[in-house]
Amino acid sequence: MQLNSKTFLFVIFLIMLLSCSEDIPDIAELQPLIPISQDVDAGNWKNVMDIDYLSQLEMPVPENTDSEVYRAELDSLVTITKERTREQEKKITYWGAGGVIRWNQILRDLVSKYNVAPAVGVIPDPMKPFTNPPFAARAYALLSVAQHDALIATWKLKYEINRPAPKTLNGEVAPFFDMSLLPSYPSEQAVIANVSASVMKALFPAEANFIDTLAEEHRNAVYWGGTGTQSDVVAGTILGAFVASKVMDYAKADRMNLSADANDTFTSFFEINANTVPNPWKCIELPLRSPMLPLYGRVRTWMDSTSVFDALPPPPPEVGSLEFNADIANVRKISDNRSREQWRISNFWADGNGTYTPPGHWNLIAENLIVKNKWSEVKTARAFSLMNRAIMDSGILCWYAKYKYYFPRPSQIDGKIKVATGIPNFPSYTSGHSSFSAAAGTVLGYLFPSEKQRIEQQFIEAGESRVYGGIHYQFDNLEGRKSGIAIGELLISEARNDGVQD
Repeated sequence: MQLNSKTFLFVIFLIMLLSCSEDIPDIAELQPLIPISQDVDAGNWKNVMDIDYLSQLEMPVPENTDSEVYRAELDSLVTITKERTREQEKKITYWGAGGVIRWNQILRDLVSKYNVAPAVGVIPDPMKPFTNPPFAARAYALLSVAQHDALIATWKLKYEINRPAPKTLNGEVAPFFDMSLLPSYPSEQAVIANVSASVMKALFPAEANFIDTLAEEHRNAVYWGGTGTQSDVVAGTILGAFVASKVMDYAKADRMNLSADANDTFTSFFEINANTVPNPWKCIELPLRSPMLPLYGRVRTWMDSTSVFDALPPPPPEVGSLEFNADIANVRKISDNRSREQWRISNFWADGNGTYTPPGHWNLIAENLIVKNKWSEVKTARAFSLMNRAIMDSGILCWYAKYKYYFPRPSQIDGKIKVATGIPNFPSYTSGHSSFSAAAGTVLGYLFPSEKQRIEQQFIEAGESRVYGGIHYQFDNLEGRKSGIAIGELLISEARNDGVQD
């Protein structure tokens, strides 16, 4: 049989698409979330902000399930579920994979979209932020904390009100999935939709309409899927917005707005030691660009700052010392003889411009573990909260070290070093990749003990990738890893005392 040109091209395209499917896990279809546990005690877990949200918020008094008002809500839901369309079923399936997971994916997409440095000399547009790794780490942490705290309050209220699922009260309601065993008031999906949308609109003002559209679709999926009535969704919407407002009040005071040093007043935290650093780091971009977020090291940490800064790395080896000479010789050797495997590792972990950044890479790794283990929405939010706060705090400590020591990149000392990736616009010591990755991997290794060895191999490889790329010394990597592990352990200490049985 002969193929015409159009058919031939289509076949080739289909083969290419199928061959790439394993390389693009973000677009893979996820199965409906059927958690192995509903975590019925989650209302007693400790939240991050240490706020009793329900005592500060006037929630609507729910109608009795035998009231005329509530019966009318059920009748409306019967009509909606009987008349749902194919398109609505697609939306139910999408959100049915888990609201926390889906909003984390949406945030990763927005980080990728805005991860492009503004042109030199152009005034930054606050409506369209540059989502560099420190910005991204903070964004993931804020979203995760808001989801985590909102869902703990949701679980507490659910089991206080204990309103049964709509199908239980009216057999004509036709849920799209198997009936949930969770009490329906307030709707956890409406909570997730509104708390997530509220945080993300604050971070990405130019995307407000897009985010609102997604949140409305998420809330409507509750009706279309037959899992909640109007009052369930309204209560969830109110609760989600309130928790988000508290988390963003925290964000307004965390000093992130000062981290870019817009007035160019920064030189370094301390006087640079001319013996240790005879050639301080300098920007190599043309035209010259200001250093990336030199005051990020002063942003407020999630964990106690004294405990975080106890893990501050020691000074790097002096340029010209035996240790330094051996290390830069190693970087040069890799540069001169970079293997295919070293190229692969460098590229895999690069996560540069136009990507969801190294913190986002670890959010994807966490997602895959969570989906595999079928965790509930509230337990999923806790995992992201623990990991993303560890990532952010390790990044703050790393940035403090970078601008404290102002250490030059390897290629600045040896101009013959050929890099395999872009050279970031900030000092070398310590490695951000190593810090972010070790913090994330340490937390995930605790949460998923059967995967701990594999996760450790991943965060070690992530740090090594920057040495293979020629942009970091091995001591950058090892000290960054050490401090990242220390910050991860701080979050593990919290996890052991937050009321969750891991």
